[in-house]
Amino acid sequence: QVQLVESGGGLVQAGDSLRLSCSASGRTFSRFAMGWFRQAPGKERQFVAAISRSGASTYYADSVKGRFTISRDNAKNTVYLQMNSMNPEETAVYYCAADVHSYSLPTTYASRLRDDYDYWGKGTKVTVSS
Repeated sequence: QVQLVESGGGLVQAGDSLRLSCSASGRTFSRFAMGWFRQAPGKERQFVAAISRSGASTYYADSVKGRFTISRDNAKNTVYLQMNSMNPEETAVYYCAADVHSYSLPTTYASRLRDDYDYWGKGTKVTVSS
């Protein structure tokens, strides 16, 4: 079992920045890849960013590339999502997720696919006002 708790959501204005955190417990955090997803009202949960278990490789949705940065601190069992230049269309609940089966895959691996992730947090709400 892996428990994930997101924090850092809130209300920001368009163009502002926000940093989300996700604290993990229950298994060896450094052994698995992590991802961030978001779900806007009435829409499907979509990929935002992912990071390999070492942190050396990162992957982003095209819509956030260059503005968002995913990182992790394995000593603190925490993954972060730095979001810059936010826009109202990014209002959503943001979820972090753990892919515990990734430990057997190359160290650069991290999935963009929602179904590859085994554990999810409850989400943190981000609202971007215009």
